[in-house]
Amino acid sequence: MEAFDLNIINLLAVLVAAWLGGAAARRIGYPSILGELVIGILLGPGLLGWLEYTETIRVLSEIGIMLLMVYIGIEIDFKDLKKASWPGLLASIGGFVLPFALGYYATIWFGGNAMAGMFVGMAVGVTSLATKSRILVDLKLLNTRIAYVLMAGALISDTLALLIFAGILSAAAMGTFDASELLVVALKAIAFFSVTILIGIYLLPRLGRYLSKFKSASSTFFFTSIIIVALAYAELAELAGMHSILGAFMAGLFIKDNLFPKNISKEVHKAFYDVSIGFLAPVFFVSAGFMVNLDVFHTDLPMLLTIIAMAIIGKILGVALFYLPTGLGWREGVTIGAGMNGRGAVEIIIAGIGLEMGIIDQKIFSILVFMAILTTMTVPFLLKWTTDWLKKRGELVVINKREGLLILGANPLSLLIAQYLKDQTKITFIDANQDIVKQTNEQGFVCYHGNALQEEVLAETGAATIETFIAATANTEVNILATQLASGSFQIPNTHVLLSKSNYLAGIDILELSNTSSLFASGVDVNYWFQKISSEEYSKGIDQISVPMDSRAWIKKQMASNLNVLPLLIEGPSGHKKLFHFGHQLQPLEKVHFIT
Repeated sequence: MEAFDLNIINLLAVLVAAWLGGAAARRIGYPSILGELVIGILLGPGLLGWLEYTETIRVLSEIGIMLLMVYIGIEIDFKDLKKASWPGLLASIGGFVLPFALGYYATIWFGGNAMAGMFVGMAVGVTSLATKSRILVDLKLLNTRIAYVLMAGALISDTLALLIFAGILSAAAMGTFDASELLVVALKAIAFFSVTILIGIYLLPRLGRYLSKFKSASSTFFFTSIIIVALAYAELAELAGMHSILGAFMAGLFIKDNLFPKNISKEVHKAFYDVSIGFLAPVFFVSAGFMVNLDVFHTDLPMLLTIIAMAIIGKILGVALFYLPTGLGWREGVTIGAGMNGRGAVEIIIAGIGLEMGIIDQKIFSILVFMAILTTMTVPFLLKWTTDWLKKRGELVVINKREGLLILGANPLSLLIAQYLKDQTKITFIDANQDIVKQTNEQGFVCYHGNALQEEVLAETGAATIETFIAATANTEVNILATQLASGSFQIPNTHVLLSKSNYLAGIDILELSNTSSLFASGVDVNYWFQKISSEEYSKGIDQISVPMDSRAWIKKQMASNLNVLPLLIEGPSGHKKLFHFGHQLQPLEKVHFIT
């Protein structure tokens, strides 16, 4: 009983450490996995020794690997690849082949064997989709050709790595490269992929429709069904002489929204995300940090630096070279190569399995973990520098250009803003009050009725094509939640939230995590301004900016003069108007439109 208690305490400590490490990483703009790895290195047996690698942690880690691979498969949508199939294919090949070769020969140069070299090559060649997704949102690049190519390149390169991984594992299990045995391995692999694809295309949809007929069918029922399908696919992979994660990955590819009833599909996927990404995967990544040996900085620093250099240079150079046949420019190829430098889940999983099977040793595993951490840290800086380079040259290509303004809450304040901007952009409202919706439509605006916290309601407004979203109701909590949905589910690049004066500081902390700014750059006495505008007891004013200052400094300047003003918009020298929000840098010749 005492040993069980210690296991529970250790698991609790691992989960707390994972949460702290992940939160710290997200806070500075990096994916959770990096924080979880680092905290595992710091608190694990390799350094402080506060956390232990117990049997409980080992079992949960193995389950976490499998469910994480299912989730990675679920996230891959092959329809998205059509938007950049040819450039994405070339980018993925170039971004995998050259780093793979450089990683392989670097390992051989430092005394490693061929099998270890191939594992290092694979780990160097993969890229992280999750890493780029967050960075693309932060840099407001989601509607550019670069974003589509990066996503396509990541999906293809990771899939390619897993296919090569399957071959290497089979060869490693044989222990020889005999031609006849290699043929058997190849046939088993072909049979596995053929069977799993046929099941996924023809059998799983029928199974989903059949299970939906059960009266007892619920989100819990379908969640269990996903686990059963994933385990069955994992067992098929093992029977074919490959690792279970390949089966889990293939299962995820075919577990899509149309497999279950739409009303519970989202709930099932959210539950799967919470269990895999929120619970089990962090246990795996923290425990992966336990295996890292810090001695490599003393004993194998040249090899560590060489592999990191090969990873960065190989990815950028490989993509740039293979990108030339697209005719889209070598500079765009360099930018995409810089963006593909992030590594993450797949690389760590591959390295962990290689360590477990004895194909690589702890030294190489440690080097690969540090390579993943350090190369991923370069992505935001390299991608920002290269995209700014393209912008200056006018070569940053926008695809499916977003436009328009979507406003949550048709109230006196938001309608006043809309009057200023209606001749400049298309404006759409959404409100939960049917009478207000009718009145707003009568004023010549398009207003939808519904709850903006429901994804299907936002989808009806065309949120997927909107450039700017404003949450301007009197309820700060609703504003924040709606903005998170607009940004997370519809990738609206510019989001602004109206915060009430009473909880402005608390709201700011939340907004910083979601790349959203506060409207008016300050807390607002909502009822005061609603009443003032509706009764037309306000005056309009314009302030000509003479010296550079940020929006918050402008607010403080008015407060110092005891002026109760509400800045609405910023007008540039060309007459173009934009919303006044936190973080904007005001420049001379710009004008601030405000009311008092």
